[in-house]
Amino acid sequence: MDSKSRVWVTSSTTNVLTPTAIALGNFDGIHLGHQQVLQPILSPKSPPYPTVVTFTPHPQEFFTGETRQLLTPLSEKIQHLERLGIAQLVRLPFDRELAALSPQAFVADILIKQLQVKQISVGADFRFGHKRAGTAEDLQEIAANFGVSVHITSLVQDKRGKGGEGKRGVTVSPVRISSSLIRQCLAEGNVRQAKQMLGYAYSLRGKVIKGQQLGRTIGFPTANLEIPSDKLLPCFGVYCVLVKLETEEKLQGVMNIGCRPTVEGQKPTIEVHLFNWSGDLYQQHLTVELEDFLRPEQKFSSLDQLKQQITLDCQLAKEILN
Repeated sequence: MDSKSRVWVTSSTTNVLTPTAIALGNFDGIHLGHQQVLQPILSPKSPPYPTVVTFTPHPQEFFTGETRQLLTPLSEKIQHLERLGIAQLVRLPFDRELAALSPQAFVADILIKQLQVKQISVGADFRFGHKRAGTAEDLQEIAANFGVSVHITSLVQDKRGKGGEGKRGVTVSPVRISSSLIRQCLAEGNVRQAKQMLGYAYSLRGKVIKGQQLGRTIGFPTANLEIPSDKLLPCFGVYCVLVKLETEEKLQGVMNIGCRPTVEGQKPTIEVHLFNWSGDLYQQHLTVELEDFLRPEQKFSSLDQLKQQITLDCQLAKEILN
């Protein structure tokens, strides 16, 4: 159980609150498509514990051995689920035994026997069972044998298409909202499109730690942010942001993600400069919402040139945010 959350979190099926109405899937990002999958289990007529069931580690991570960076690490995922009204998060340990289960055995042994499922919701592209042999329709058919209904949600599309709102008079082909497409948008710095598909601004959450304090020397003090190691970073560069303090106060600012080539930085850092703010933020936890991408990271020939560019960045950010 997360100490600050009302969502019951468990990796053991013996501790599950039952009976359950469940949504099955990975749900990284809790984007607009995921939110549609969750709606059927949040109905007043559903069983009392609307539950999200995921796998840990992610099956892809299990089979490849490669660590996945996440749109929503666990603590963030819990916060989003709580906001939506989910009561429980079950993180099924994914191992060779679970991977070997046939679709029929997965439904009978895991869903019916252990989770005591009464209602299920999945996306149209859901796959399960050994070698992902089972489809959403297979799940519907197998579960019906146990008197359990399965709601299949059609894939949600972003009608504004890849790249944003589109230009007037130009036909834009809708794109399917997916975690992988959101990842691609963030890798390109397209945080506006990511926000459209998520239904909220992509954010970085972390604790303010001691930095080298170089920003102070050029008149732009920054808060150095330490975020979870499994959080997906967007592409390096400068962003205009809204920053929520622990007091819930929201401030405007700019953020730089990268290795700071002008001062020969070695490791990536996340530095936030707040407009019209003076105070000590050390050890505070900030939530930084990415509103727009201003420019890629670049190397300047002098600190004076860097200072001039940051001044321009701040002016542009204020125009966008206001």
